[in-house]
Amino acid sequence: MNVFIMVFGGNNFFAKLPNQIRNASAFSVEVINDLDRAVSQIQIAPPDVILVQGSLDGSMELCHWLKEQTQLSWIYCLLLEDRPQALALRNQYGKAWELEMTSCALQEGADAYIWYVETSQEESLQEENPQDRLLLAHLSVGLRKAQKYRDLVKTNDFLSTIAWADSLTGLQNRRYLDWYLPEQIQQARSHETPLSLIILDVDHFKKVNDTYGHLVGDRVLQLLSKRLRHNLRFQDTPFRYGGEEFVIVLPNTTIDEALTVARRLNRIVSEELFVINNGLSMNVTISLGTSCLKPEDDGQGMSLLNRADKHLLKAKATGRNCIIGCSSSTNTIYHPSLRQAVGSQSS
Repeated sequence: MNVFIMVFGGNNFFAKLPNQIRNASAFSVEVINDLDRAVSQIQIAPPDVILVQGSLDGSMELCHWLKEQTQLSWIYCLLLEDRPQALALRNQYGKAWELEMTSCALQEGADAYIWYVETSQEESLQEENPQDRLLLAHLSVGLRKAQKYRDLVKTNDFLSTIAWADSLTGLQNRRYLDWYLPEQIQQARSHETPLSLIILDVDHFKKVNDTYGHLVGDRVLQLLSKRLRHNLRFQDTPFRYGGEEFVIVLPNTTIDEALTVARRLNRIVSEELFVINNGLSMNVTISLGTSCLKPEDDGQGMSLLNRADKHLLKAKATGRNCIIGCSSSTNTIYHPSLRQAVGSQSS
């Protein structure tokens, strides 16, 4: 675990901290004595633990600000009380005043409040005085909390990967598409860039399952997914939409560019046999429908998907192994045997 500790305090304060903090090779420590700079640093690279010098201007403000940052709630904040006047009041009013001060500090946002005042001559001669032992104990608590947070993030990332991945093909699944497509639509409209989409499925896939069994059908889908992944551009994202149907989202892509991508995929799938095992290879073809985002489309992408799906159905009805999509001014049908696109006026 790479530990990062921020000390919000002056150099004299830092020099009084235990040697285990100042010179530990396992820690990365940064000393900051300016509130604005500390806030900026926390936002850029959040520390695991913050040690706050109580007498430094902005100490309580920093604790309070940190408490309001819910996304940074895992940071362990220790407020170290070193104000001489606070010590004088504690000596005057005793335990009741100390408890009141502790309550105030915790309410302001500190996770722990430690009296860190000048030690007596007898305590300074000890290898580790009581207040240093308490500080190091709280530091251990903070580091355990940080480690649990990191473990939780890893677990959540792993669970998200499982939840959003199709177990058979390894592509993103429909659940992830339901989140991803609206995000891409919003970005396209914000940046005024085009967004296109391809829906495709395997021709005569039921016949493959009926003839060879579902395990062979599954293998066909796995091999198809591999070809899709390896032959798309960096920005394009393929999804398994359901059964033998796939969706490809193409950001910053016009409809004519989407048709070019679709033609390449159609050719790559049909021109090379799918090798299922040593004794079985087969020809596989796909039909594809394309669409491009329009101003009147809804923000969830339902109309965009529906338009591409209608083009896919037309491709299947036209004879399969072809692409249908609207180019700039026409409905375009592309079939590999024609080696060119055939246009008809859009209705």
